[in-house]
Amino acid sequence: MLYPIARHFLFKLNPEQAHDLSMKYLPRLLGTPLDCFFRQNLPKRPVTVMGLSFANPVGLAAGLDKDGECIDALGAMGFGFIEVGTVTPRPQSGNDKPRLFRVIPAEGIINRMGFNNKGVDHLVAKVKEAKYQGVIGINIGKNKDTPIEQGKDDYLICMDKVYDHAGYIAVNISSPNTPGLRSLQYGEALDELLAALKVRQQELAAQYKKYVPLAVKIAPDLSLEEIDQVAASLVRNGIDGVIATNTTLEREMIYDMPHAGEAGGLSGRPLQHKSTEVIRHLAKALNGALPIIGVGGIDSAMAAREKLAAGASLVQIYSGFIYKGPGLVKEIVTNI
Repeated sequence: MLYPIARHFLFKLNPEQAHDLSMKYLPRLLGTPLDCFFRQNLPKRPVTVMGLSFANPVGLAAGLDKDGECIDALGAMGFGFIEVGTVTPRPQSGNDKPRLFRVIPAEGIINRMGFNNKGVDHLVAKVKEAKYQGVIGINIGKNKDTPIEQGKDDYLICMDKVYDHAGYIAVNISSPNTPGLRSLQYGEALDELLAALKVRQQELAAQYKKYVPLAVKIAPDLSLEEIDQVAASLVRNGIDGVIATNTTLEREMIYDMPHAGEAGGLSGRPLQHKSTEVIRHLAKALNGALPIIGVGGIDSAMAAREKLAAGASLVQIYSGFIYKGPGLVKEIVTNI
């Protein structure tokens, strides 16, 4: 695997340029002799979660392929599932640049992207084109200019459009980069949103004659009491899974490192322990009522095993993938 060489050159670019370049050229390499640099044949590690069959329990977290333009190339790397998005009803440019920063000493990333995406219709078209045979999760959110009290409508619009094309639907209410979004994780606002989504899921299941699971993505910055409340709401509303966790606003682990003062969510190795503790407490609160997808700082097979031991049924990688490359997928699947 020649990823260290590729990373050397990519890390000379600013993070967003490197990301855009990778997303542009990876699909073009697929099916050529050059795809040997990232195509991998991995051992089968089948697992069934949320009623879905996964070739292995290692997935790509949302945020890398926001618009579903690189699904097949990413699939060639051996992911058991790929989560695309976050997508919103209407296209939006996101926050002002620069908005993506590497914290290299900690192998972390800070982002304040702001749900930049080409809109749900574009994403659905790309998912329909994809030949990838694994599970595709579609992560949905609300437009920045939609008032938070009307946010439910944006989620329902997205759900209507992606339902027939998604393996599962992930509901993102935990990004720190859309004003007010995290308020949807609490109390009556959460119950109201989940209840509406559940009703629509049942309607769409009847319409399309198939059941597409709903998973909710939560923040790592919740208190233990708040985690208990979220767990109770998820169970009460019949949600199928929970993704723990999104990025953190904390900077304790990197306070003296470059870019520590940048606004946005921190991911990567500094999040590893915090997300695992959320998973551990969440698993206790849920008591097996629904499965957990563990994400946050997974940069080795051992880190993935820690998430599984804490109570996760599946894991996702993102920042670790940026720092380690496709070989990380193979390492985890082989040694999990």
